Amino acid sequence: MSPTSNALSVQPLRALSPRARRLLRRALLVLLIALPCIALADPPSWAPAHGWRKKHDPYYAGYSGRQWEEDYGVREGRCDRAEVGAVLGGVAGGVVGAEVAKDGQLAVAVALGTVIGAAIGAEIGRRMDQADRSCVGHALELSQTGRTVTWTNPNTAVSYRLTPTAEADGPSGCRKFRLTATGSFGLSEGRTVACPSADGTWTLSPEVKVGRR
Repeated sequence: MSPTSNALSVQPLRALSPRARRLLRRALLVLLIALPCIALADPPSWAPAHGWRKKHDPYYAGYSGRQWEEDYGVREGRCDRAEVGAVLGGVAGGVVGAEVAKDGQLAVAVALGTVIGAAIGAEIGRRMDQADRSCVGHALELSQTGRTVTWTNPNTAVSYRLTPTAEADGPSGCRKFRLTATGSFGLSEGRTVACPSADGTWTLSPEVKVGRR
C-alpha cells in the first residue's frame, strides 16, 4: 500500500477528537463481545424441530398442556397424513380418541366427530378418516393463531384447510377455528369452537349449539 493510501485511511481517525476516538473504541469492544452471544442464542420455541432444537429440545408444547414429540409438519403449515397414519397404525377410526387416548399414550392429537360435524357438517365429516381427524386435532394443538394448516386425503380426494382464528372465551385452551373441505361435493366451510382434554383429545365446546347439519 502506498504512503498516499495510508494517509487517506488513517487521516479520518486522526481527525476525530480524543473523546470521539474513545467512544468509537468502546463501541467496537461492545460489538466484539455481543457478536458471539448473538450467534449462540437459542432458536425461538416455534422454530421447526430440526438441527439444534431437534437435538436439545425435541418437544412441542400443545394447547392441551401435553408435550408432543412430533409436529407432523403442522408448524410449517401442512399435516403429513402419511406420517400420522403410520403412528396411528391399524386403529379403527371409530375408536380414535376413545380407546387410544384413555391411557394417556396418544402420540398425535385427535378431534372427535362432533367437532368436525359442527364445522363442516356431519355428512362431509363422515368422509374423514382417523388421519384426517388427527390432522385437525394436531393443528388445533400446535398451529399458531391465523396460521393455516393444509392436507389432502388421497383416498377420498378431499382437501382440507384449518385455521385457528382466536382463543375462545370460557374454558382455558378452547380455540375458535375455521375448517374448509373441498372435493367432488364442492366446498364446505364452517367455524366452531373446540376444547382440549389433558390427553390431547379435542371435543366440541359445551357452549356451541350444533345446527341442522
